[in-house]
Amino acid sequence: MMGGTMFGTGFGLYGLFGMLFNIAILVGVVVLAVWAVQKFAGAGGGQSPRPSSPTAREILDQRYARGELSRDEYQEKVHDISV
Repeated sequence: MMGGTMFGTGFGLYGLFGMLFNIAILVGVVVLAVWAVQKFAGAGGGQSPRPSSPTAREILDQRYARGELSRDEYQEKVHDISV
């Protein structure tokens, strides 16, 4: 026998596990980098989330609070939007 190993030239079983371990570390670093870019892209670079537009009820509440609507008008409009 020539002293060869199961996998051919000198790495053996430990070489295979070492290579798989290095690949797992590389994949982990790439996944971590992608996660970090996605998580922190909104904090300074990239698109910021759009502010949500107020609902019809919130607009009515604001108009009533400013005195633009009477109590009867307000109640009528609240009833109209809730139907």
